[in-house]
Amino acid sequence: MDYRFLGRTGVRVSSLCFGTMSFGGDAYADTSATLYRASRVAGINFFDCAIVYSAGRSEEILGSLIKGERDDLVITSKCYYPVGSDINVRGGSRCHIANAAEDSLRRLGTDRLDVLFIHHWDENTPLEETLRALEDLVRSGKVLYIGASNFAAWQVAKAVGVTARMGWTGFDVLQPMYNLVKHQAETEILPLATSEKLGVISHSPVGGGLLSGKYATSRKGGTGRITDDGVYSVRYGEEWVFETARKFSDLAIAENLHPVSLAVAWVRSHPAITAAIIGARNVEQLKSSLAAVDIDMTPECAPASQTCRARRRRPTTGWRKAETHERIGSYSRAVTVSGSAAISPRTHFCMAERCVRIVQ
Repeated sequence: MDYRFLGRTGVRVSSLCFGTMSFGGDAYADTSATLYRASRVAGINFFDCAIVYSAGRSEEILGSLIKGERDDLVITSKCYYPVGSDINVRGGSRCHIANAAEDSLRRLGTDRLDVLFIHHWDENTPLEETLRALEDLVRSGKVLYIGASNFAAWQVAKAVGVTARMGWTGFDVLQPMYNLVKHQAETEILPLATSEKLGVISHSPVGGGLLSGKYATSRKGGTGRITDDGVYSVRYGEEWVFETARKFSDLAIAENLHPVSLAVAWVRSHPAITAAIIGARNVEQLKSSLAAVDIDMTPECAPASQTCRARRRRPTTGWRKAETHERIGSYSRAVTVSGSAAISPRTHFCMAERCVRIVQ
């Protein structure tokens, strides 16, 4: 395991962060404990949580596991989404943020959160109110650093401007989605983070299971979030997405790698990424993600036959229906495993529907 500075905080975290969404849900308490111990043995000191995970049960389980080594760990939580039936237990209001932070501290059994993320942009609450509520938590010592999860770049930039103008604590960490298929974060989020020296811990490196290999032969290759969860079905429902998953799986298998390991290694290797958030329902799943640290990504360009190209699709409404292909040539990574020849799942982004094709 290697350790990286979390933006400009001076805090060093493992380049893999364990996401505890499964705690109390897909993973019962005993399985959660096994996953936690395996993560610690692997060198992970970074654990991501949220008040909404398993209706708070995730934080309770994590809190019971970190006793005795709390000061050796970096613990995050997130607030925004509803955690009860009351109309005010949601959003980015001062009322909700203050109460949510207190609830997180109680469930985790700790006196501070290392990072508290606002989990989503709140269009119904003035940004100044949200940021002042976070500033007050930092001043009280209950939160050390603050971050934004699932924000657009313009929203982060606006927040940076407000906190700079008011002299408040600004965001130190961002948490965007980022994987081989959904990598629009490369367009503005990651360059912004680099410019502002913000840490980035990205979620969904395996695309909700899309890049795990289970869809290598069919989009109905197994049960999971993509088949069982409507949000994921929409997010990853297009046919080109499954074609990419099939080709990516073939590439990984050809190099004797588990697709999950390669998918996580690809995310982890981006220079703007501090840590990739990994998750698991069981230890076998976790092992594949942990193996990503043994895959070295190198910057050499790959042969033309192994490049990815981006297909730009223009919107059909108000436009002549057309498709163009273009190569965006600045960003590529090759994989070197145990001294073998370099191969490359070379990927680029496009501005519209971000269709990525692995050309073998």
